[in-house]
Amino acid sequence: MKKFKLISIYALSLFYINVGIAHFVNPDFFTVIMPPYIPYSTFFVFLSGFFEVLFGSMIIFKKTRYYGATGLCLLLIFVFPANIYLFQSYEAQEILNITKQGSFVRLFFQIPLFILAYWHSMEKSSHYFDFFSMVIFFPTIIYFLTLSN
Repeated sequence: MKKFKLISIYALSLFYINVGIAHFVNPDFFTVIMPPYIPYSTFFVFLSGFFEVLFGSMIIFKKTRYYGATGLCLLLIFVFPANIYLFQSYEAQEILNITKQGSFVRLFFQIPLFILAYWHSMEKSSHYFDFFSMVIFFPTIIYFLTLSN
């Protein structure tokens, strides 16, 4: 189980670093899903991208893994309004070429990402939580890999 957990840490680290870099390479993709009530949307897109790269890098190393994973949990909470807005906004769905159902599924896939980040923050966990985390890892990774055009 420890080897699998380490593999999942490296895989999600690459995922977060890649998505974080995408915030700088293609900020328009992310500003489209920023709720209009949040000012300075481009600034917050860059800021969240910076933290995705930072925390994604931190979970690689055992000394900083707890802080990186905890940071990812907080980041997932802070960016959740963007996913809610994507679900609510027909315009954002149209621009990103995603259906309302697709945005609904995307909304709920934030939960396993949060659970996995929490799991990665833990030095030791129960065998049941390890198994549960292992089970949700595969569909979560597969789903997000299908999002990249």
